[in-house]
Amino acid sequence: MAHRFPEELLKLIGLLKKWPGVGTRTAERFAFELLSWESSDLHALGHSLLSLKEKVPPCPTCGCLADQGKCRFCANRDTTQLCLLASARDAYSIEETGQYRGLYHVIEHLLSPLDGRHANTLRLDRIEKRIEENNVRELIIAFDSTLEGDTTALYLKNHLTRPNLSISRLAFGLPVGSSLEHIDGGTLARSFAGRQTI
Repeated sequence: MAHRFPEELLKLIGLLKKWPGVGTRTAERFAFELLSWESSDLHALGHSLLSLKEKVPPCPTCGCLADQGKCRFCANRDTTQLCLLASARDAYSIEETGQYRGLYHVIEHLLSPLDGRHANTLRLDRIEKRIEENNVRELIIAFDSTLEGDTTALYLKNHLTRPNLSISRLAFGLPVGSSLEHIDGGTLARSFAGRQTI
């Protein structure tokens, strides 16, 4: 059964299955679709994939994506606010709401002991340094409303609490178990405006 497709096609299907939400059938469909593409389009796709990490690196300061060596999320912002994100992608969702003009900080990952993601790799020192250097007055935790998101938010709140620092979290309008990338702009805007101190 495993050898019904040519070896190279099986390799491609295996790679495509690494994408979130892509199972075997979908990966097979994508692979056969790629076989129908013109060679020039396949070369363009391959080149884009090969240079992706080099041309779209994370900003060394905030962890969001840099564009041509510049980070649009670090310049001309309200430095008294710092929003913690689990993914650079979430910064774009929040920006679309027009509700926030502060700084961002993408953490390495959400806590998940079962997956080997423990607190000692959260790099709290980097967050603390940014809070001190920018004289941050409000820390906003904008993680998905999941078990991992809730656990990480509570851990960070307990370890980053200090005088003159308000710690809040997006709450209003976000359903439990939801992912920020799937929330519509209006709901996310209300969630941001109605964030609650934790």
